Amino acid sequence: MADRELTGILLVGGSSSRFGSPKALARLEGETLAERAWRLLGEVCAERIAVGRSDGLPFETLPDPGTGPVAAIAAGLRSATHDVAVVVPVDMPLLTGEALRLLADACHDAAVAQAGPLPCAVARHALPAFVTGERRLRTVLDGLDLARIELEAGLLANVNTQTDLDRLGV
Repeated sequence: MADRELTGILLVGGSSSRFGSPKALARLEGETLAERAWRLLGEVCAERIAVGRSDGLPFETLPDPGTGPVAAIAAGLRSATHDVAVVVPVDMPLLTGEALRLLADACHDAAVAQAGPLPCAVARHALPAFVTGERRLRTVLDGLDLARIELEAGLLANVNTQTDLDRLGV
């Protein structure tokens, strides 16, 4: 059960060309990466919003704007009903609820982990920064009152290829 009035934004992504098939549907420990991230957001957030391709997913998504994470986060923030959103990419399957809570607690405009820019927490009032036409997430976040949080490095494992997924050894 969610313990804070947060919105969770799941960046499902698009075609996953480097992965060779949709990353969201890749399996780890009996569930897809999308199901795993969706479950995690449900444990921490009172509201969940997914942005990206919905092919084969067991939950609804907002359409992927197709121009990267900045536009996808903007779409999520527009739909958010809570003041702070935690943003999780589908390809970081080792994130924990505790890590997301740390980001949310540190967020004034935004908060990122040391490796940033994702995962992050973003205040809904920062939406205008995401609709300026800038496509680089790091640039948008650096223009905000940004907190940097040190998270355990292993939690930030990113899956870009099947080999990356196989290496996790969870």
